[in-house]
Amino acid sequence: MSFLVSLIRPLAYVSLPVILVRQVAVSSTVGRYYARVIFYVGTLFTVACGSIFIAAGLTLVGRSTDTNYFVARIFYTLISRGLDLHIEIEGEEHLQTTPTVLMVNHQSMLDIFVIGKLMPKKTAIMSKKSLQYTPLGPFMTLSGTIFIDRGNSASAFRSIAAAGEKMKADNTSLWIFPEGTRNLSPEPDMLPLKKGGFHLALNAGIPITPIVVENYWHLYHKSVFGSGTFTVRVLPPISTKEFTVADIGLLSTRVHDQMVAALCEISPHATAKAAPRQETPKPAPQSEPLEAAAPLLAPSLAAAGESLEAKASSSTNSSRASSSERRKMSSSSTGTETEEDEGMILVGRPT
Repeated sequence: MSFLVSLIRPLAYVSLPVILVRQVAVSSTVGRYYARVIFYVGTLFTVACGSIFIAAGLTLVGRSTDTNYFVARIFYTLISRGLDLHIEIEGEEHLQTTPTVLMVNHQSMLDIFVIGKLMPKKTAIMSKKSLQYTPLGPFMTLSGTIFIDRGNSASAFRSIAAAGEKMKADNTSLWIFPEGTRNLSPEPDMLPLKKGGFHLALNAGIPITPIVVENYWHLYHKSVFGSGTFTVRVLPPISTKEFTVADIGLLSTRVHDQMVAALCEISPHATAKAAPRQETPKPAPQSEPLEAAAPLLAPSLAAAGESLEAKASSSTNSSRASSSERRKMSSSSTGTETEEDEGMILVGRPT
């Protein structure tokens, strides 16, 4: 009897947290969210810690870049069964292209689940250097992850150049999130793409394979973590041989536009992107009747003005002539002034 108790007691202690988490999950929507997040993150770290041994073993036999494939499938299987989450893949045949730069839109930590389903063999991951010092760091290092120091451009470019050479030499692919950060919103949209992956692809002369994950806002966002299925579409590889370094801006725009178009097509639950507002042109103010007739009346008004001006000038000259005559008469009677001649100064006559 004591033997049975010694077996059952540890199982009871282990199952107690599971029972508590399950009770919290069914109590409310928020409780369900946190319970599922705890399960997801806990599974992630458990698999990562256990995968150190897988990575070490594969590294010894020269297959470190296959580590991500095996570990990813383990993680996907556990989460898929535990949280009832599933992924449907469109264009899976395009994942056979190697080497290639796999560019994926980045929404949240749920994208690790996407990696679990799609990660091909002989594929490394590009990640920010800060993750090297987390519990995932040892596993990521052993699996051939390329760490990029965002704060040091020179170091980042050296890492990218070295990665390109290694990809060509080992015939391996690279998985990156070119947006550089997470972008989860109700609308199916993406941030501008960083140029590092495009430099790598051009320098190595390898194609780019865009991968588009459906907008899963309806399944996962703050206080919501549901069950269901979402779609991932793998687009045909894009050759980089016709592009030069000067065309990187054009290439990144083309890839971005193709990915956004596919994202809108495979995201039926997302809110439609709002069309840019177009301002309604204001109607031109209606002119008053007199203002509208002004151009027609202008010649007549000008002619009338000239006529009035001529009459005024004639009247002024007549007034001047009359004044001159009066001065002449005054001059002859007083004998103090000479005749007025235009342009001359009047002077007095000596008496």
